[in-house]
This record gives sequence, structure tokens and C-alpha cells, in this order.
Amino acid sequence: MAAAIDRQGVEAALAEIRPYLHADGGDLVLHDISDDGVVSVELLGACGTCPIATITVTAGIEVIVRNRAPEVAGVVAHALTVTDGQEE
Repeated sequence: MAAAIDRQGVEAALAEIRPYLHADGGDLVLHDISDDGVVSVELLGACGTCPIATITVTAGIEVIVRNRAPEVAGVVAHALTVTDGQEE
């Protein structure tokens, strides 16, 4: 079982990142922190459709989050699946 995640540390890291995303017309929200220490974020606006969003998550967001909350195992982009207007 993973160490307890410092949710405040994760939120602080995301707050630190957010202005840079806003500058490019995007944003992010914390979607979930799994029991195994993986943080799931949802990229919004321009960031949600950006072709380098995967790099932003792994090389940018994950590095900053893990610096603030070292117990985090990783960061992944959460993607909503919408079928007939219903989120899955």
C-alpha cells in the first residue's frame, strides 16, 4: 500500500502550475488520487486538446507535483468518455 498522499501538497503544486496553463488558454483540475499514489488531473481548455498534453503531464506537471508531494507515484491525464451525452 502506498504512503498517504499529502493532498494539500498536490493542490499547492497544481496552484503553482495553473498560471502557466492559463497563459496558454488552458487549466487543470485534480480529478482523483488513487490508493496506489497516482494523481489524476483533467486538462481543460486549450490544454485538453493540445497535441503535447502528454508531455505537459509527464515532464511538467508530474515533476512539480512530485517535488511538492514526493509520495506521489505518478500523474496521469484523466479523460472523460462521453457517450450519448452521458459521462462514463
